This record gives sequence, structure tokens and C-alpha cells, in this order.
Amino acid sequence: MRLLLLALILLTAAIQYPLWWGKGGWLRVHELQQQTAAQRENIEALTARNNALAAEVQDLKSGTQAIEERARTELGMVKEGEIFVQLLAPHESEPIIRPPEPPKGAKRP
Repeated sequence: MRLLLLALILLTAAIQYPLWWGKGGWLRVHELQQQTAAQRENIEALTARNNALAAEVQDLKSGTQAIEERARTELGMVKEGEIFVQLLAPHESEPIIRPPEPPKGAKRP
């Protein structure tokens, strides 16, 4: 009887081993679920970025307001007759201002 009980315990352990630690075991399934969740978060972030870029492209194609905004913020351009005022925070240093370069072929005064 003891031999039969020992054989059944060993057989049960042999059957349970692949379930817990084998190639398709519970630990591997849990690891794959975590990887899947991380990839989903990454995909969501990239989708949001793509949507923002697509909206910006559409805005640049359809209207002049986006182009004007870009020219103002990135290139520091102003319209004729406007006065540019920049307020600096107390810890910011004064920006270096370069005069605009004349077009090629133009004479300098």
C-alpha cells in the first residue's frame, strides 16, 4: 500500500511539473500577460502620438493659422507693424538677438 501511495504521489508530481514550470506553464503565461500589457500601453501611447501628428499635418495642410503659429514660435517671426515683447522669468538669462540677414544680392547700408 505504501508503495502504491508513493507511486501515485510521484506520478502526480510528474504530471504537475509541466503545468507549473514547463514551457506553457502558469509562470510563463503570467510573464506573457505582463509583456502583453506593457505592449498595449506602448501601442496606446504611440497611437495618441500618431493622432496628434496627423491632426497637426491636417492643420498645416488646410489653414494658414498653424503655419503662422509655427513661424512665430519656432522662427520668432512677427507681422509688419507688430511689436514683440518677451517676458523673462527671474532666473532666465537675456536671449541673444541677431539682426535679420538681408536677402542675397541686397546691398547693405
